[in-house]
Amino acid sequence: MPTSGNYFHLHLVSDSTGETLITVARAVAAQYANVSAVEHVYPLVRSQKQLDRVLNEIEEAPGIVLFTLLEKDLVHRLEAKCKEMNIPSLSIIGPVMQLFEAYLGAATAGRVGAQHVLNAEYFKRIDALNYTMMHDDGQQVDGLEDADVVLVGVSRTSKTPTSIYLANRGIRTANVPLVPGIPLPHQLETLKKPLVVSLHATPERLIQVRQNRLLAMGAAPSNEDYIDRQSVTDEVAYARRLSAKFDWVQLDVTRRSIEETAAAVMKLYADRQKTRPA
Repeated sequence: MPTSGNYFHLHLVSDSTGETLITVARAVAAQYANVSAVEHVYPLVRSQKQLDRVLNEIEEAPGIVLFTLLEKDLVHRLEAKCKEMNIPSLSIIGPVMQLFEAYLGAATAGRVGAQHVLNAEYFKRIDALNYTMMHDDGQQVDGLEDADVVLVGVSRTSKTPTSIYLANRGIRTANVPLVPGIPLPHQLETLKKPLVVSLHATPERLIQVRQNRLLAMGAAPSNEDYIDRQSVTDEVAYARRLSAKFDWVQLDVTRRSIEETAAAVMKLYADRQKTRPA
């Protein structure tokens, strides 16, 4: 394997944004703990001139080449060059497209970036993002009933990043912090339409995240209770009591990434939509 030390070069060539490639490549690369991928991402490669630059960079740093190209001339040239250099290359969408063609009995339209067209789904995501930014961290509570999902939780339970991730999937998401001693917004207590999900984590995890946050900011806590073990334990208990009182769905995020938390919330939301009357 032509690696240097504990890393290798990974070239990702796309005629669109490259999001699909990056997601697939990182999912696979994460399985190799002892070697790291040095990513070279080339989005919007749609001409021979643009491909020339890509090929030059691949020659300078040979490695694995993954691509999502629809233009056959570009595909043939890229594959031929990789074969000449004796480095592996693979089309990520090629086998999937062949499967679709065989099953549907029709050729693809060959539209580059077709998944990014400005359709109703796109504008739904934009609307969700605008809503989520306006209703972040309890800034605006009057419109909570218009949300699809409302996330609640104590500080550093990943409410904001999870909300943004969900909004990117077209789910209007608000989030409200739970702070002992500060009354809940009355709007939160009477919600009917949105799914309310209470995010929880262990006190140990919360203290660790809060300490890291303070270190990154180079700041001292304005309130010593913020990282005090007993105080944080009381916060967690307070949040769980509220969740039980209002029958909010509880989700433990102690060992979940943002993506995993969002996936769990989306599953809860989808299940709820199936059981609700039209």
